[in-house]
Amino acid sequence: MNIAMNNETLDAAIEQPVDKKMSVDINKLSKRLHRQVGQAIADFNMIEDGDKVMVCLSGGKDSYSLLDILINLKQRAPIKFDIVAVNLDQKQPGFPEHVLPAYLKSRGVDFHIEEQDTYSIVKRLIPEGKTTCSLCSRLRRGNLYRVAEQLGATKIALGHHRDDIVVTLLLNMFFGSRMKGMPPKLVSDDGKNVVIRPLAYVAESDLVRWAAHREFPIIPCNLCGSQENLQRVQVKAMIHEWEKKYPGRVDNMFTAMGNIVTSHMMDTKLFPFKTIKATGTPEADGDIAFDEDESCGEPKAQTIQLIRDL
Repeated sequence: MNIAMNNETLDAAIEQPVDKKMSVDINKLSKRLHRQVGQAIADFNMIEDGDKVMVCLSGGKDSYSLLDILINLKQRAPIKFDIVAVNLDQKQPGFPEHVLPAYLKSRGVDFHIEEQDTYSIVKRLIPEGKTTCSLCSRLRRGNLYRVAEQLGATKIALGHHRDDIVVTLLLNMFFGSRMKGMPPKLVSDDGKNVVIRPLAYVAESDLVRWAAHREFPIIPCNLCGSQENLQRVQVKAMIHEWEKKYPGRVDNMFTAMGNIVTSHMMDTKLFPFKTIKATGTPEADGDIAFDEDESCGEPKAQTIQLIRDL
């Protein structure tokens, strides 16, 4: 059983006390966000009956939005699941420790603040001017996995969105020589946890607008959030520029990650290139698929018919 909902139930799930002057655009945004999250949960069976979902809350717009939407969906979901919000207090100088507990108490959600001084470890081990993300991520991930086990969480929910997933794909291609992205659902590297990303279908621009509308008490990250030389920051700026010039390009790249034609890639572990032979039977994914150029604007059926008529 999963959290898939019909339109009537989903509309009811996103009802919130709002000002009468709330714009039509915000109403549309709210419905879109909740439907996209509900659809991602259903498509990948992210949340099941009886789950205890640990929502990792950093204090940024993405994790606030994730928690906010899951709280709303939980109220009308056809299954029962629990939510516990967890923040890892990394002891960054000036971190406002009161903000998250005050917010979470106001939402009536169970929460746990885990205090671990990973900030000092990162600053001690990483030379000044070098990026800290890799070590910081490993330390944070290890602590969160441990806390999930202590709390009895069955799923760990992270706030990565569509743009994060596309950027990760490009980073792995450009700098790692791998076609590897950031999956909506996976088993953690310790083999003990299922990690989910319910915001997988959501555009970052929508989260920016939602966070502003909901007036989340955003807490900036002084450890990694200000590193403008990060490759991730640069690639994200690149795809945003593409999106301005060619609207829909980022969505197309994201959709392509779920439409992989292994016979037209180069991984011999995924397709038996060494053993394929001509059979005399037409192949739907043969050279016709290779020759098709979507940029020409011709529908696929017309292209295939033109070739057959030659």
